[in-house]
Amino acid sequence: MTLTKYKKIRNIKKSGEPKGKLKVKVKKLKIPIFVIHKHHASHLHYDLRLEIDGVLKSWAVPKEPPRTKGIKRLAIAVEDHPLDYATFEGIIPEGNYGAGKVEIWDNGTFELINDSAPNQVGLKEGVLPKSKLGSKIEFKLKGKKMKGIFVLIKTNYGSKPEKSWLWFKI
Repeated sequence: MTLTKYKKIRNIKKSGEPKGKLKVKVKKLKIPIFVIHKHHASHLHYDLRLEIDGVLKSWAVPKEPPRTKGIKRLAIAVEDHPLDYATFEGIIPEGNYGAGKVEIWDNGTFELINDSAPNQVGLKEGVLPKSKLGSKIEFKLKGKKMKGIFVLIKTNYGSKPEKSWLWFKI
């Protein structure tokens, strides 16, 4: 589990966010969990978080998640979050990284579908290794709002192309 960046950019005592201890007291299911946070920080955005390899791999999404086919969203890979962040809601005080209101927009379980899934290719903190075909994660979400098969495809757009993804429903 790699939470180095998560811990480095936060003042946990002041922000009230989960500490991310190695031994998390979250009910361990055989099926991995996902959570989507609605985050009213400097700009309203959503954070997609998938439980992979003992952490929540996370992407910041500038617009509401794609609930119907044909809608595509930019998703920027961000630092891994601890599993206990899956239940976090609250207000991160001004002066702290990510200051603003954080609420759970949706949550549930998910199932990885494709063979190039992150637990098989080894996600680094916020960055998938590059391949000739690019990186693709297919997964089935089983949430209250988000249901069905979705895809994250690695792109090379923007000022940080190594972190840019496209997220959509198929």
